[in-house]
Order: sequence, then structure tokens, then C-alpha cells
Amino acid sequence: MAKTVPISGRKAGFANVWGFVAAFYVHGTLSILGISVLLVQSAHAFLVFKLLGAGYLFWIGAKSLLSVWKARQSVPVASVQESKKVISIRGAFVEGFLTNVLNPKVSMFYLAAFPQFLSIGESASQAYFLVSAHAAINLVWFSAMVLLLSKLRGLASSVGFTKWLKSVTGVVFIGFGAKLAFLKP
Repeated sequence: MAKTVPISGRKAGFANVWGFVAAFYVHGTLSILGISVLLVQSAHAFLVFKLLGAGYLFWIGAKSLLSVWKARQSVPVASVQESKKVISIRGAFVEGFLTNVLNPKVSMFYLAAFPQFLSIGESASQAYFLVSAHAAINLVWFSAMVLLLSKLRGLASSVGFTKWLKSVTGVVFIGFGAKLAFLKP
């Protein structure tokens, strides 16, 4: 989202947030159906899921760093401006969705949180209420971030800031990917 808003605008930022929020419902459904328990209990399934998520985060980070490196190779400033890839609304949604749905820590969060707030025999609608509350909190928080970033878009669209943001974003995503890859079940 921090990379999406300055380059692709507010609408793409909100699409990114909605993708992120939609993934909460996938994790919630998996938790309600008990599939998350299998994921946590099965070391092999957890490893596969974890490596998929880590690989995706690493790919996003490497792609961001590569774009900075490519921009430094080209001399004209106009080519740096043209190298900014505007992401579509659909692409922003998918990016947000994949970033969150491939994160096994969200499933573990639901497995840890749900039992504390649900009684045995409660309906799935009660569990979805908790998912919705979690999604709403994140929607408000990340929407505020989108609005803030869109207000700073003039600063954020400068070539120097864009390179800095992509560099930091790339390193952070690679770091998150590495942390996820070495996460113990």
C-alpha cells in the first residue's frame, strides 16, 4: 500500500486494503472449518504454506529493489518517471489479497483468538462477527494510511522519494519473507 498509493493513486490504495481485508475472511473461514488446525498441526502443510508466503514476500521485495536498480541504470529522468508501473485496481486488490492470504500468522492469530471469545457450540455467524470486527479495525486503520499517503502524494511522487520508498519497501518485504521462512510452527 505504501508503494501503491504514490504511484497508482488513492483508488488503487483502497483496492489494496480491500484485498487485504478479503483475505481475513479466507483465514476466518479456514479457521471455522478447522483447516487452520490441520495447517498448524501438520508440519509439512505449515512448511509449504509458510514457504509460499515467504516466496511471495521475497518476490515483491526483489521486484521493488530491481526497479530501483533499473532506474539507476538509465540516465534520463523522464525514463525514471515512465518506469513507474501504475497498478490497476484489480492488480492492487490481488496484491493486497495475496500478501495477507499467504501469511500463516493470520490463521494462527484466529486459532489463538477465537477460542477465547467463542463458546462451544456457537454458530459460525458468531465467528464471522469476530472476523468482521477484525476486518473493520484493519479497514479503518489502513484506509487512514491510504488517505495520509494520498495527501503526501506530491512528495511521494518525486523521483528521489520514489527510489527511497521502493528501496525501503523492498528491504522490508525481503526481511518479512525471511522472518516468515524461518518461523517455527
